[in-house]
Amino acid sequence: MLKIILAILIFSFIVIFHEFGHFITAKLSGIRVNEFMVGLGPKLIGFTKGETTYSINLLPFGGACVMEGEDQESSDERSFNNKSVFTRILVVVAGPVFNFILAYLLSVIMLGVMGYNPPTISGVSEGSAAYEAGIQEGDTIISLNNYRVRFYQEISVYNFLHPGEEMNVTFERDGKRQTVSLTPKYNEEYGRYLLGVTSNGQRIKGSVWNILCYSAYELKYQIYVTYESLVMLFTGQVSMNEMSGPVGIVKTIGDTYDESLSSGALYVVMNLINLTILLSANIGFMNLLPIPALDGGRLLIYIVEVIRRKRMDLELEAKINYIGFAALMALMILIMFNDIRKLIM
Repeated sequence: MLKIILAILIFSFIVIFHEFGHFITAKLSGIRVNEFMVGLGPKLIGFTKGETTYSINLLPFGGACVMEGEDQESSDERSFNNKSVFTRILVVVAGPVFNFILAYLLSVIMLGVMGYNPPTISGVSEGSAAYEAGIQEGDTIISLNNYRVRFYQEISVYNFLHPGEEMNVTFERDGKRQTVSLTPKYNEEYGRYLLGVTSNGQRIKGSVWNILCYSAYELKYQIYVTYESLVMLFTGQVSMNEMSGPVGIVKTIGDTYDESLSSGALYVVMNLINLTILLSANIGFMNLLPIPALDGGRLLIYIVEVIRRKRMDLELEAKINYIGFAALMALMILIMFNDIRKLIM
């Protein structure tokens, strides 16, 4: 039960932060906000302050910032659609941007407390691709195929996202940089391609400026993983069965909690923060995709409006968003049943 509560709290926190981005930007832009809701479905509790109703709804996943005239005509001069296209773009983009801000702030906390694991090699397996390419203990990986590496985990993640691909590896040894070409070898025991390098897991805690910089690198890394995962999905390298929805997220949070418990409360908190960073960056990026009903879908419509210098018919825009929302709900239901199937099998 505790794990379910933690999952709901984490997901709700991310959604609230996203919707707060829309909310505060709309308020500062002079747009009337009719309702700010956490959760979807029937209303459980709520109150009205000023012109806005604040509510908590039955289904804990999701939320909304409901603005006057957002999807329909309104004569109110403070309605969303009576504002300039650039104001509407700003309000729409604010939600994903706040997700990135949240991920960054949590990265500052995590790296400030735990430090980071640099991409310095502590061991090279004999006969591995790295060994044959001349990489040695003590070398620091700088880049993989021009992808700049800042953390050790990026090495294995990049290799996972580009299985079996030949790569140019740039590393630093004794202050000098070298570049070698290698192709990871398939390992039967682990069932995947490996470079053959290991890390001692030693973490570095730098200065305040160092933490601020590396928190930005952490955010970039999480966005990169989300982007590459989508590429793998669309190219057929991963299947729809490997996607996770709310049920899968609850399980992941629960598994993270269980695995961290033996290491103490601090590791539980830090690992949950790390997962929240991933989810927040993921939600921010996904919401920018040009899909109807998502922020990215609205953004695309407004960009077209800027280019054409002509507004799309509001009724047509509402229909596009409605169809997109229905399609997304159908996809979510499919993913949810798939998550349940994986749990019981």
